[in-house]
Amino acid sequence: MKAATGCLLGVLALPVVALIVVAGLLTAAGADAVGGEGGGMRGVPPEFEPWIRRAVDECDHPELTPALMAAQLFQESGFRTGRDTVSPAAAKGPAQFVHATWLTWGRDADGKHGADPFDVADAVMAQGRYMCSLLGDAKASGYRDDVRRLALAGYNAGWGAVARYRGVPPKEFAGGETYRYVKAIMDSIDAFEGPATLSVTGRGAGAEALRRAAARVGTPYAWGGGGPRGPSRGFCDGHNGYLRGRCTASTTEGFDCSSLVQYAYWPTTHLPRTAAAQYAATSHHPIARSQLHPGDLLFWAHPGGGIYHVGLYAGDGHVLHAPRTGRNIEVTALTDAMPTGDYLGATRA
Repeated sequence: MKAATGCLLGVLALPVVALIVVAGLLTAAGADAVGGEGGGMRGVPPEFEPWIRRAVDECDHPELTPALMAAQLFQESGFRTGRDTVSPAAAKGPAQFVHATWLTWGRDADGKHGADPFDVADAVMAQGRYMCSLLGDAKASGYRDDVRRLALAGYNAGWGAVARYRGVPPKEFAGGETYRYVKAIMDSIDAFEGPATLSVTGRGAGAEALRRAAARVGTPYAWGGGGPRGPSRGFCDGHNGYLRGRCTASTTEGFDCSSLVQYAYWPTTHLPRTAAAQYAATSHHPIARSQLHPGDLLFWAHPGGGIYHVGLYAGDGHVLHAPRTGRNIEVTALTDAMPTGDYLGATRA
C-alpha cells in the first residue's frame, strides 16, 4: 500500500472536525485581493469573514482583532460548521459553546430560526460578545499579563479560573488544557493577519470559485474527504490514502483534488464528485492553455488511461490544487503540479 496521487473514485466520507493549516502569503501580479474589502484576515473560510468583521466592529476593545478571532475559531473547531461539531464536553458549533454559556451570549444574529450555536453568524457574534466582555474583565483585573491571553483563558476555563490564579492558569491546571489553548492561539494569530492568501484576477464563476478555494490553502489532503460543505475525514481503499504504509486518510480532515474543486464551485455550479466526472461535465467547453482564466479546471490523466487529477488555474502559470496524501492544498507552478506529460487539458465550468 502506498500514497497515491489522484482523486476519489467512490462516495463521500462523513464530515467531522476540520483542521486547517494556514499557508504563507501567495501573490499574483495585478490581481484583486481575496476576501474582499477590509482585509485584516487570510486563510479564513468566506462564510466566516463578514461575521468576524462585524463582531470586531461591535467591540470597543481594539485588542479584539479579526486575526485573533480567526485563530480562536481555528483552535476551537477548525472552522467546522456541521451539526456534528460537538466536543466531549458537549460544547457545540464553530465557537464551541456549552449550553449555559450559550444561554448568556447566544443571539439570532442573522434572523434564521432563532439563536443556534451551529449557525456561523450566531456563533461568531456570540464569540465576539463573550471575548469583548472578557477583555473588559482582563483590563479591569490589573493582572500583569497580555489582556488577550487573559480573555482567552477565561473563554476556555471561565473567568473564575483566571481570577484564582491571577493570570492564565498554569500547566498543572486541567492537565494543561487552558495553558496549551492560550499558547496555540497566540502563536497562530500572525498566520491569520494581513492580506489574503491568494490574489485573483477577474470576476465571474471561475474567479469566485478560485477565491473560495484560496481560503482553504494549507488544508491537508485527505483521500475521499471533503465536499460541498467543507473538509471532512477521508478513507483508504486498499491503494489510496496511505502514507508510508499507514492509512492516514481516515484520521485526516481535508479535501482530495476533486472534492476541493466541487467545494469551490458548489454555491453556483454543482459539479459532480470525481475528477473524471468533472471532466465529462465540462469537456464541452475546452480551453486552450493560452486562453486560461482563473478558476478554469485543469486535468491530468495517465498515458493511455483514466483521469487522475484536477486543479484550478490560479493565474500567472500556476494551479491551486490538493496534490496527494501527506501534502496540503497549495498553489504551485502548473509545470510542477503533476508530470508534464500527463497534462490532459483544461475546461471551463
